[in-house]
Amino acid sequence: MSAEPAESTLAIAAVERDTGLSKDTLRVWERRYGFPRPLRDAQGERGYPPEQVEKLRLLKRLMDAGHRPGKLVGLELEALRGISQQAAAVADRPPALSGPVLELLQGHDVAGLRRQLQQALLALGLERFVTEHVAPMNAAVGEAWMRGELSVAQEHVYTEAVQLVLRQAIGTMPEPPGPAPRVLMGTLPQEPHGLGLLMVEALLCLHGWRCVSLGVKVPLDELVTAAGLVGADVVALSFSGGFPAAQATAALQELRRRLPGRTAIWAGGSSLALQRRLPEGVVPAPDIALVPQLVAQWKRAVAGPAT
Repeated sequence: MSAEPAESTLAIAAVERDTGLSKDTLRVWERRYGFPRPLRDAQGERGYPPEQVEKLRLLKRLMDAGHRPGKLVGLELEALRGISQQAAAVADRPPALSGPVLELLQGHDVAGLRRQLQQALLALGLERFVTEHVAPMNAAVGEAWMRGELSVAQEHVYTEAVQLVLRQAIGTMPEPPGPAPRVLMGTLPQEPHGLGLLMVEALLCLHGWRCVSLGVKVPLDELVTAAGLVGADVVALSFSGGFPAAQATAALQELRRRLPGRTAIWAGGSSLALQRRLPEGVVPAPDIALVPQLVAQWKRAVAGPAT
């Protein structure tokens, strides 16, 4: 479309931040499916109307739940809402976000939300806090957004609060004594979400690992270079449901080719790529609760067969 974008439209970078869909994904969908249909300004820059951004948010949520974009993009917004409601009704997870967290988010009580999270951390301990409290709550917050109970801004407030509490908890842990396994963590340039990485980092620190996190949107070349510099025993990547499965598989193949054989690769998240056959030497971790199992498997592999 060539009409001048209105003031209410969002630039592509803002849509990427808002929806979690990468710029590359937005452009590919535009060519392949004819949606989104951004307006263009005099310089040819894309501007996305609010109703298209809302649909993109919902598409991202459904993809995180395992739906394929090709079957969704052509549907109207109401149809997508119906699918999301059905998915929420049958999903094996909390059917609704209720109680203090929902009230605190709806009341924009950021300080109260942080206190609630800190109290849960003290009551459960870090490992149970991550696996039994934060993981299901992430899903419940996403479903509350799909039902219209939370805004995008409120969802972002939740994410920032959890990240702050986790970083504080990680910061209080003592350095592991003596030699310890090293894990390099990050996401690829198309992946802007880092909460999953932080949750894994917390669990690995509990198990005595040295974690080096590069954060989100790290070029593959930089991952390879950093792995050599820090002597990484494991490189751990996270892929959300919106990450194109083919791109994830190709990146993991390239990473496996360029890293030494002794360096293990862990791939976590909800991308469909993790449900397919991955390159040899790449270990899928679609559930945060699998982290202790991955640690045990790695130790057995390093120790070698019993004599």
